[in-house]
Amino acid sequence: MKRDATRERIIQAACDLLARGGREALSTRAICAESGVQSPAIYRIFGDKQGLLDAVAGHGFESYLADKASLGESDDPVDDLRRGWDLHIGFGVSNPALYSLIYGDARPGVETPAARRASAMLARHIRRIAEAGRLRVSEERAAHLVHSAGRGMTFTLISLPEDRRDPALSTLAREAAIAAVTTAPAATASDTTASAATASATTGGAPAASADDPVRLAVALRAAAPRLTALTPAEHALLREWMDRVASPPA
Repeated sequence: MKRDATRERIIQAACDLLARGGREALSTRAICAESGVQSPAIYRIFGDKQGLLDAVAGHGFESYLADKASLGESDDPVDDLRRGWDLHIGFGVSNPALYSLIYGDARPGVETPAARRASAMLARHIRRIAEAGRLRVSEERAAHLVHSAGRGMTFTLISLPEDRRDPALSTLAREAAIAAVTTAPAATASDTTASAATASATTGGAPAASADDPVRLAVALRAAAPRLTALTPAEHALLREWMDRVASPPA
């Protein structure tokens, strides 16, 4: 119990320092002075300085994750992706120091625990789009593109003075990214040229994939593979290999 209380006091002290002075304010000495603990306690509880930073990021990220979970899911997974994008950008712009702590220290093969949780939520959005038959690239490629576009846009807006932040910039980037990885909803037999024009507009001018588009179908089948109980584990693995090959052709 005492250890938990000390842990929370250290995290809260670090969060306060982060909010006031950014990441540069998070020295071990400053955190100890703010929390009233000695440095050995920090290393005993968190292992090292990075462990503490990860804990601070996770603590600050909880409100974002709660807001994202509260969005729920609609019948349109692409629209859900739009809402998730807007929430992500809004969180980053409102919490620049915390966002930089989570995403600003890129290291090969290393992702903060908070960033991993956000990536998992994005992957679920992308999987729903794939299951709906509306993904034009592989799930992995779509997730990487949307994530990198969103993160880049957030850092761009953070870097701009508030009076120079164009609110349309994020919308343009969002729609460009969505158009690059998704298709318009399947048209009905009675749809005409007018509906095609509407679909083109909603996807940023990108044409909707035809019903027999092999990449879209491969991505959808790949997403549905876990539910194909008639297949053996070996057949599942072979199906995934084939569908991945079709969904991610060489550039």
